[in-house]
Amino acid sequence: MIKRIISTIVISSAASWSTLGYSESTISSIISSGEIKSCFDAGYVPFEMKSKKGDYIGFDIDIMKLMAKKMGVKFVPVNTAWDGIIASLITKKCDIIAAGMTITAERNVKINFANPYITVGQTVLLNPKIKDEIKSYKDLNDPKYTLTTKIGTSATVAMQNKLSKAKSRLFESQDEAALEVINGNADALVFDLPYNALFAAQNKGKVVHLDQPFTYEPLGWAVRAGDPDFLNFLNNFLNQIKGDGSYDRIYNKWFNDDAWLSQVQ
Repeated sequence: MIKRIISTIVISSAASWSTLGYSESTISSIISSGEIKSCFDAGYVPFEMKSKKGDYIGFDIDIMKLMAKKMGVKFVPVNTAWDGIIASLITKKCDIIAAGMTITAERNVKINFANPYITVGQTVLLNPKIKDEIKSYKDLNDPKYTLTTKIGTSATVAMQNKLSKAKSRLFESQDEAALEVINGNADALVFDLPYNALFAAQNKGKVVHLDQPFTYEPLGWAVRAGDPDFLNFLNNFLNQIKGDGSYDRIYNKWFNDDAWLSQVQ
């Protein structure tokens, strides 16, 4: 009788996983193929970039290389246009999105996220001509101001929600959007703190950085829905590298030091 009950529980559990769409973990295919394919959109400084030598470098890249090493597989970079990156994951062109992606409810209904591995927020780069009249991002919420950012990013959502009265112009890259501010064709750029801080440091006197984030944006690694084993691995991997100092070492390399700039300039 007891054996029959246990068998029923096992069968029911398997049926439940099948109903949820869970079959084989991505971990199995990664180990089987001997490689982990990571999707990102090169150009998000300092998370993922292309060096002068043609190599992919950055915070996300280093963490994924470490993850691959710990798994005993090869790291395979998959540079992907941002507007198609979720589709690439779903259609198995890659195993994971490690691309500074903000965890949002809209994205989370399509894909799953591991626990946040870093938290950022939106800040503002001003054209110096208006620095005396703008003391806070709220002051930009006026039809007389033109704001720029990269299309399809969380910055566009922030602008819609908090700066809807201002005019907006969207660009394919954050670099294009930032240059519009420098060239006087826009009043301000709204984008992530890490990028804005670096851009302001490289363009002193050409922009003014309002460096207080006005949004809370946790970034997470994304995987296909219905894969609890892979999520379990990612969360434990994150805990491990934060505990053993590996995370801090990689973070300091990309966020607290600018030695890597020579590789991309």
